[in-house]
Amino acid sequence: MLHLRVIAPEHLREQILDVLRAESGVGNLLLFPGAAIVPTGDEITADVARESVNRVIRQVKELNVQHEGAITLHSLETVLSTTAHRAEEAAEGEGADALIWDELITRTREDSTLTMTFLLFMILACLLAAIGVATDSAVTIVGAMVVGPEFGPLAALSVALVQRRAQLARRAALALLVGLPVAMAVTAFVTMGAAAIGLISIENVTNVHQVDFIYRVGPASLIVALLAGAAGMLSLMSSKSGVLVGVFISVTTVPAAGFAVVAAVLGDWPVAGRSALQLLVNLVGIVVAGVAVLMLRPTRSIIPRSARK
Repeated sequence: MLHLRVIAPEHLREQILDVLRAESGVGNLLLFPGAAIVPTGDEITADVARESVNRVIRQVKELNVQHEGAITLHSLETVLSTTAHRAEEAAEGEGADALIWDELITRTREDSTLTMTFLLFMILACLLAAIGVATDSAVTIVGAMVVGPEFGPLAALSVALVQRRAQLARRAALALLVGLPVAMAVTAFVTMGAAAIGLISIENVTNVHQVDFIYRVGPASLIVALLAGAAGMLSLMSSKSGVLVGVFISVTTVPAAGFAVVAAVLGDWPVAGRSALQLLVNLVGIVVAGVAVLMLRPTRSIIPRSARK
């Protein structure tokens, strides 16, 4: 369940209460008249079943509460309440399958914002990939996969395409169009320095055996990108963040960017080209899979609630 808190002016009190009372998936409804100071108004709280949240939020937002007050949601890990359990049972659908759009949009917006932290993670991941290429170390490449923050903007692009949110799409595109080129430029500069002092040469690219999978593009590359993108979006939808680690180490997005830079600087253009193609396949595959998951998501439980009792 989720804990809903609404701060609203007094003149909206009864309308909000009517919305919450009418929803079967709402329990533990509380009213604190005049409790809010900035902005002034009432505080209204309730525990809401995940499958009922979208409907409740939509109706409350239609009252313009988000502009005159505030709406917040918090995940509840443990709820010991018969009232709350009855509300969950009464709600249509299954909480594990519920997609809360406002929650997903907020999460992807945060993960796709171009910040100094995002940029530094992108640079570090690309540099790790370059080191993995130079040392033919698959372990280092896996480290680059985990560190890379590129899935956030890709997931945001998927959400923006489905929800037709141009602002979110621009934010995600900016993060990718600035983050990747900057990381690749820094990696190119470091690679040139390493080549100048003899730490790396073209043999490091042509003689790799453990990490050559990065530039080997084929049908499997697209299939893996699609599966990883689908798993990542399902993870975001269901708030199961642990799955994302598996997503990160499934696709070679940042490693492909790092390999392309190293190969180009050292003069192996065929490998650089194939690595760049691998990068493109991963980017497109993840976004396409994310869009497909959002559009084809189940809207109700496969097993009827009566059959589960």
